[in-house]
Amino acid sequence: MKRIQVAVLVQMIAEELLSWYDRHARELPWRLSPRQKRSNPDLLFADPYRVWLSEIMLQQTTVATVKGYYEKFLMAWPSVHNLASEELDNILSAWAGLGYYARARNLHKCAKVVAEQLGGIFPDTEEGLLKLPGVGPYTAAAIAAISFDRPTTVVDGNVERVIARYYALEDPLPGVKPQMKECAQKQTPNERAGDYAQAMMDLGATICTPRSPGCVICPIQTDCLGRKSGIAEDLPKKAPKKEKPTRRAYAYLFLSEERGALLRRRPEKGLLGGMTEVPTGNWIVQGNAEREPGLDQLSQWTELDGIVKHTFTHFHFEITVLTAKVSRDHDEVAKAVQGKWAHKSDFAALALPTVMKKILHHAGYT
Repeated sequence: MKRIQVAVLVQMIAEELLSWYDRHARELPWRLSPRQKRSNPDLLFADPYRVWLSEIMLQQTTVATVKGYYEKFLMAWPSVHNLASEELDNILSAWAGLGYYARARNLHKCAKVVAEQLGGIFPDTEEGLLKLPGVGPYTAAAIAAISFDRPTTVVDGNVERVIARYYALEDPLPGVKPQMKECAQKQTPNERAGDYAQAMMDLGATICTPRSPGCVICPIQTDCLGRKSGIAEDLPKKAPKKEKPTRRAYAYLFLSEERGALLRRRPEKGLLGGMTEVPTGNWIVQGNAEREPGLDQLSQWTELDGIVKHTFTHFHFEITVLTAKVSRDHDEVAKAVQGKWAHKSDFAALALPTVMKKILHHAGYT
């Protein structure tokens, strides 16, 4: 692409986008829209705590899903000090259903750092924000721009799509990402950087959508090279996906009329770290599930028909569910499993990930 052509595109995009954003910005609970700023001139930038909380939740999750969780978190923990002083188990429980649970653990770690080491004040630069637990390049750039109006380069999936189409970048993801960031960096304005970052996100979310983009109503359609070339809908191109492996395991569900179901906490590190689980054997990769001798010997087991299926980011998971009725020696069994008994009424307060809820549902214990 000729340098002079890029220069013209860069000059135009911010002005046109901001004008569109002033009229059509989405109303989201964690942001200050142009309308809100006009009605209250004292409100210049969004609260960094709220922006940080929303950005962590929005990683790998849709806006529609996050809204309810965000409002619930904000009601329970209205400040970073409140969140920092909370028990991790309660945060994990409130997070259950959002997935990617390492985010919740890092959320708690980050809150503690900000509250206990930084006096409750978030750093106002990308460099400072990147030092916080769980804050990566995108999140740091987003907080710096939206809360402190720093001219950072904010590139999420929506922005990548806009950039790929606007500049007709035909190389596939992920290899094209550095070129995307370079283009995004060149066109980021020094003024109203936060509004501009949110305008790019809104454009990708509402008009420059993955399928059937609304090019005819796009505020930057005139200079969009992808539209001119008739390839906008095909961009960004993606490298062929690798086939996900399948892991298999047995789940051991102890049930008692008196005590309920026997659950335990997973190790802090690793997948679903710190979450509550139905005890499982080893998760075998590309092979048949294997029984766990230590659990097998604790009771007589009944294998349920069918399997529970769940998909994580990098693999599929298939679980065969075994059930056993426990009528005595409850404490001894709990000690052997390193778990605790819980009734159905207790489940809502536990950090039960979706896959474990599926196991309980498959056993008819929900």
